[in-house]
Amino acid sequence: MQIVNFTPVPALIGGAIIGLSAAVLWWLTGRIAGVSTILGQTFSTDEGELNWRLAFVGGLVAAGLGTKLLAPGAIHFELAAGYGQLIVGGLLVGIGTQVGSGCTSGHGVCGVSRLSVRSIVATLCFMATGMVTVFALRQGGWL
Repeated sequence: MQIVNFTPVPALIGGAIIGLSAAVLWWLTGRIAGVSTILGQTFSTDEGELNWRLAFVGGLVAAGLGTKLLAPGAIHFELAAGYGQLIVGGLLVGIGTQVGSGCTSGHGVCGVSRLSVRSIVATLCFMATGMVTVFALRQGGWL
């Protein structure tokens, strides 16, 4: 197997930015930067909570759109699966974040950095499930 897209410097910079932004959210609000929880509770909270949640989600969208506009070649998107598979996958991820009480940003970035045993176990489960899924799909000829 050949590694086609090995970009350690941008990955390191991106990881540092994610870590810094998670730390800033923690320092400013006392909240964990768990995207699935922030997004899932955006419209079920009071107005004081709504503002920072909308700003957080809006920042995620704006960062992607801004990168696409400022550096059009930086983001390449190709949907190998159909939209039906994309929707089913999204629903499964959403269910998984509810069952796992969080996602890779909350557990993997914030929880692991706080040495939370619960988050370390959850992240190991996320990673193992992803590896097994990719292996099974490749063996079945679906990828």
